[in-house]
Amino acid sequence: MTDILALAVLGLIVYIVSRIALKEPILFWKKSNKKKLNVKLKSNKKKKHEIKPDQEPSLFEELFKDVVSFDNHMIRKEDNTFILLAEVEPVNYFLKSEEEQEAIDIIFERWTAQIYYPVQIYLSTRYIDLSEPISHMKRNMDEAGDLVPEARAYGQTMIEELIKWQMSSPRYETKRYLSFSFQVKENSITADSNEEFEEKLVDKAFAELYRRFNAAKSQLRKSGVALELLTTEGIIDVFYHTFNRKKAVKNRFKDFSSQEMTALYVTADQSDEKIEALKEMIESEKDIITEKKEASG
Repeated sequence: MTDILALAVLGLIVYIVSRIALKEPILFWKKSNKKKLNVKLKSNKKKKHEIKPDQEPSLFEELFKDVVSFDNHMIRKEDNTFILLAEVEPVNYFLKSEEEQEAIDIIFERWTAQIYYPVQIYLSTRYIDLSEPISHMKRNMDEAGDLVPEARAYGQTMIEELIKWQMSSPRYETKRYLSFSFQVKENSITADSNEEFEEKLVDKAFAELYRRFNAAKSQLRKSGVALELLTTEGIIDVFYHTFNRKKAVKNRFKDFSSQEMTALYVTADQSDEKIEALKEMIESEKDIITEKKEASG
């Protein structure tokens, strides 16, 4: 009997200690004073402007969204703003003497003080392309029949070294351009038809931009800086190198026209020189075939 009472007292003590540890009332029929925290859980609702990780912005389309055409040696925008580009052949400023540098500074400052219209400077880096100089060297070597073997070997070695130098590591050059822009107001032109209005619009824009180009060319020429007006193909070539810097060395934009990649049909108009060169090639191939037949017969 004493053992049963001792176990009952021990069980009661364990029960009281456990209720106190759990912060619960000793008498189990009483309600707990434990308060619940009023915490709102975050919902998994999607945000209105949520961007997916794999979604890329349309940078190319955004860049040209207001460009209408590349024509008449100008870039045309929707608001009738025309842009003319000119390539700059700079002068090596740091190889000049102090007097020459000061003269260049004065001429440049004088030109910038005279302009009252927007002019932007655009710098473009591109891979150095030596394919054209190399082909020119090869053509001169082939046409020169009086070259001694030593000179021919020297030229061939130089060509091979230039090719290795270009392919060994990426090498860049910087192209410099001046951008002239002019917006034509539609109410400043009177015309009887849409065709006449379009013609007068383009003529007025080009006349004004060409005047600004000539003013900059004549002024900067005194400092040794040369300007060259870019044609429509030249402007497209600038953008082609901008967006295809690596591919532009292998797939040159100059080759597109010669290989008829810009022609809509294979029956596109051809120059007289190309037609004559094609006729000569056909005749030479006929002669080679005839000689082979005679030799085999």
